[in-house]
Amino acid sequence: MQQTPESRQTAANLIESLYENDFYAWTQQQANLLRDQQWHQLDLSNLIEEIECLGRRERQELRNRFSVLIGHLLKWEYQPTKRSRSWLATIRIQRREVLKLLSENPSLQSYQETILKEAYENAKDLASGETNLSVATFPQQCCYELVEILSDRFYPGESATDDLME
Repeated sequence: MQQTPESRQTAANLIESLYENDFYAWTQQQANLLRDQQWHQLDLSNLIEEIECLGRRERQELRNRFSVLIGHLLKWEYQPTKRSRSWLATIRIQRREVLKLLSENPSLQSYQETILKEAYENAKDLASGETNLSVATFPQQCCYELVEILSDRFYPGESATDDLME
């Protein structure tokens, strides 16, 4: 049965309405349409937007993980008397999560340096807020190399982490 332009427009309005009012139902509908190869019924403009958004979220996730990790490395270095198992756990967890994210999304490797610069600004704010040290206390640019940040043996300002590492 041929659809008229009017019926196609009505169907498009219903899909758009579903997208706006019940996102989860819209995602399930679109997944079913894809499975059934109902290409002409797909909400292409919103599907494209959502797929692009997924990619941006992965980059944002990497930036957020780096921000927390570097923030804790700064705290570790600049407040050695307040080091805790909690800080150590956060550093370890964030390192694992960054490496996992990079492993699952190898194309993010090329964005690491750019993301690192963005993350460092957030990290300084985090470290400053949690230590009550001025943001000016920390270097203008990230003082850690990427390989150090991700190394499970790197703890800045620390010669021996044996007590906390056990």
